[in-house]
Formats: sequence, C-alpha cells, structure tokens
Amino acid sequence: MAEQMGLLIDVSKCTGCRGCQVACKQWNNLPATATAFSGSYENPPRIEGNTWTRVKFAEDRQSDGSVRFLFRKTQCMHCTEASCVAVCASGAATRMDNGTIVIDQDKCVGCKNCVVACPFGAVGFDPQTGTSRKCRACYERVTNNMPPACVKTCPPGALQSGKREDILAVAEKRVSQLKAAGKEAYIYGQKELGGTGVVYVLDAPPKVYGLPENPRPATASVARNWLGVLAGAGILAFAPFKLLFGDKGSDVENSPGTGVDENA
Repeated sequence: MAEQMGLLIDVSKCTGCRGCQVACKQWNNLPATATAFSGSYENPPRIEGNTWTRVKFAEDRQSDGSVRFLFRKTQCMHCTEASCVAVCASGAATRMDNGTIVIDQDKCVGCKNCVVACPFGAVGFDPQTGTSRKCRACYERVTNNMPPACVKTCPPGALQSGKREDILAVAEKRVSQLKAAGKEAYIYGQKELGGTGVVYVLDAPPKVYGLPENPRPATASVARNWLGVLAGAGILAFAPFKLLFGDKGSDVENSPGTGVDENA
C-alpha cells in the first residue's frame, strides 16, 4: 500500500488570491459558475458539484475594534474516518491506496448521502450528471509524481503536498515559528476524524475559520436505509439516479482535465 498523501494548507501565508480555485477548475475541466455579489468577496459562495475548492473569507474582530480578514482554502479533507465512505449507498465513495477519497462516477446513484454527511461541506451534487462530486486531490497527477494543481499554482507557497508524515513535520515546524513570533498557531487535521489527509496550520482557533472543533464521522445506517428504499423501488436494478437526471456532463471525475499543461 502506498504511503498516505498529505496536503498542507498554511492559512498564515494565504493571500486570498484564489489561484487554487482557477487551477482546480482548469485541471479538472470544470465549468465556470455564474454568481452575483452577496455582500462578501467569496466567489463562488459554496462548494458544489462543479466547484471542488474555494477560498473562504472570514472577519476576525480584534479587541481594539479593528477587523482582520482571514482566508482559508476549503476542499475535501480526505479523512481517515470518512463519513462519505461510511454512508455511500452504492459503494461509489472509496479510499484509494494513498488515502485519497474518490467518488466513482460509474457507481454513484446520486442519493446525496455524502453531501449531507460531510462535516466540512466539501461534497457537492451536480444536477448535470446526477452524481455527487468533490476534490480528488488530483489523484492522477499525484500518482505520476506531480503536485496537485492547486499546490503547483499557489503564489505565496501556502500549499504544500507530499507524504502525510512529512507534511505534519512541516506543520509542526511552522507552528513553532509562529508561536516564537508571539502569534497563535494550531494544527488542524492531525487527529480529527482519525487524521485527515489535508492538514491546516491555523493562526486562530478552528471556529474562527469555520471549522468544526470536534467533527464526528457519520455512520453507515443512513446508507443501509437508502439501499432498502432503492432496492424496494427497483431503482438500483433498473436505473441509477444519474440516468434519471440524464448524463449531460462529461465524466471528468475519472480522468484528468486537459486545460492545464502537465508541467504547469
């Protein structure tokens, strides 16, 4: 079995440029999302079936009344105790040999269990394909010794990838540096949900960044209930949900996009 992959998101270096969002869209051949101003510079407003990563903006009000703007890249955390895998009605959500969680588009029946169960809101439903979709940690790139597209494009170096144990060592060193400079610093993802493939270095408590302080994995009971309903209705035997919606989109989850040069 391959060593578990790791992705570091150091929010203390993030400038909110959203280059990672663009790179993700390009590499995975995902369409642009129509949005409108909603009172925040966040764009798009949420993760969806065709938006797998986004930068979340937060305002941290200081004791002197000033406001500090915080930026956090959000995406699938590739949890060891993955709720999406536990509740998947069709076995489409699986863990790859390097720990990456992927959703097989040929098996997904569009039940949305994973969308509801994810404690990070990192799974979206795509009505064009009738399936759930999310970050795949650029599995094809990583297994060909290339960094994920978001990591490759990050201008300030807020993102790093590699073996999870090496990523944790980098995170611990960075936290020590920040604390030595008199700043708050935390590692998030080291132990949460059995240890996540994506690890954060935070310069404020998790709740300030909108992260659950004690996330808990969902159980498989939801999936069992769905399977009973689907089997009873004969849907699993004759028509996966995505066929009911119409398979209008290309199967970009099972192959890398072509919008970015492999050496980019």
